[in-house]
Amino acid sequence: MKFLITVFYLQIFVVLSVYASDPLRRQIQAIVDKVDAEVGVALIVDGKDTLTVNNDARYPLMSVMKFHQALAVTHYLEERGLPLSTTIRVEKSDLLPDTYSPLRDRYPEGGVSLPVSELLAYTLGLSDNNACDILFRYIGGVAVADGFIRSLGMDDFALSATEDDMHRHPQTCYDNWSTPLSTALLMDKLVAGALPIDTAYTHFLCQTLLACQTGKERLPAPLQGSTARIGHKTGTSDRNGRGEWTGINDAGFVLLPHGRRYAIAVLVKHSRLSLRDTEKIIADISAVVYRHLSAR
Repeated sequence: MKFLITVFYLQIFVVLSVYASDPLRRQIQAIVDKVDAEVGVALIVDGKDTLTVNNDARYPLMSVMKFHQALAVTHYLEERGLPLSTTIRVEKSDLLPDTYSPLRDRYPEGGVSLPVSELLAYTLGLSDNNACDILFRYIGGVAVADGFIRSLGMDDFALSATEDDMHRHPQTCYDNWSTPLSTALLMDKLVAGALPIDTAYTHFLCQTLLACQTGKERLPAPLQGSTARIGHKTGTSDRNGRGEWTGINDAGFVLLPHGRRYAIAVLVKHSRLSLRDTEKIIADISAVVYRHLSAR
């Protein structure tokens, strides 16, 4: 009995020692603990050191899933020997009126043939919902994208709903989900060149994410004016019937000086805060990560 008690306290000591030696985790946990939301965080530094907080839950991806889709689209092109300049015909019927779509604003009558690269720029850079569903139809549906990501050895995620599905049936937002670590791993694989996709495509995806125009008050906010470069993809829901944001997210990679990098995903579920305050959760976590790694 005395031996068991000794082992028990030794286990507690080890856990507390590890926790006490990890100031970054403590800082992130302090931010997460004080907000009225479920927050999951994953960080991968230089492709090896990993930190997670609340990684065991499923978080609705919202438009972060457009990053997953983009990987599947470029793989689809490569398999068929098609360049990014391959065109897709876009008709007016493809441009649904009651959804966020800069593509529809630019081509309200449709009747145009656009290169895949332009449609990806709309989805990744501007989070265009119509462009997203056009690309899903082009590759054969959401299941094709889900299958490709699974072929990479990933399983802590799921894709089964289009943007139109989520708009018509808000509960399907929960059908596109991920753990923070699964999404951070994908980001790290992209920037590390560890995907089974030719660099002609992955370079384009990296550059497009680096030019992202959405969510500037999220992960990028504390990096403004620094020497770091960030490529990222956001996701934003409406409020549900309980007054909560279903999902407010940001995931990306940060390129630091001297060749260092990190991938980060901050996924926020069921926030009762304002959109601005929910975005600040993501920005605050981004800030402590950047300060900690810059100091190192």
